Amino acid sequence: METLLPTTKHRRGRRTARQERALADPGAALIPLEDLAGHPVVTGSAPLVVDIGFGSSDAVVRLAAAHPQTIVLAVDTHTPGIGDLLATIAEQQLPNIYVMDADIRLALAGIPAGRLTGARTFFPDPWPKKRHHRRRLIGPSFAQSLADRVRPGGFWHIATDWAEYADAIEETLAPSRAWQGGRIPRPDWRPQTRYERRGLAAGRSPIDLWFERVSE
Repeated sequence: METLLPTTKHRRGRRTARQERALADPGAALIPLEDLAGHPVVTGSAPLVVDIGFGSSDAVVRLAAAHPQTIVLAVDTHTPGIGDLLATIAEQQLPNIYVMDADIRLALAGIPAGRLTGARTFFPDPWPKKRHHRRRLIGPSFAQSLADRVRPGGFWHIATDWAEYADAIEETLAPSRAWQGGRIPRPDWRPQTRYERRGLAAGRSPIDLWFERVSE
């Protein structure tokens, strides 16, 4: 059975000097997990989208720049990626992106019901071996926890290049009374991620799924 509140496991990795500087002095863009529930990002009323497991920062930055009125809460545990995004926020003066170094399942606990206008999960770890499928993020309890925070009419945009995972996601959400949708053609406006480029080079094709939050 999927657990909703795991112990956060940080993925450290090698960091560049630029990333180290940003992590040492993140400014207001980095929100500590314990501060989220009372932070203006979630207590305010501006459109709020959560970007789950953003990895490299390319897609986050481009989508935030394209929608400057929407606040993006980017959540990951990959330290180099967090440092890279924090550095880019400072360099490009991007006021509508906030970052959290946290497991998304823990972060959701600090977000009020119906506060999110949408969520993005681009190329989550597919955990391809069958014995590891239980480690996958997108399961029934996570889907419901996210639905509780997304307002009716909101969205959940998922992309994966692992066909079996796409099938499993559709099977997971098919019986849901909160989510409605499925596969869509790859949107031209979705930025290509670093992981996606690696997958294409290895012969894997991206699959996009779009679900709308419906009233239960």
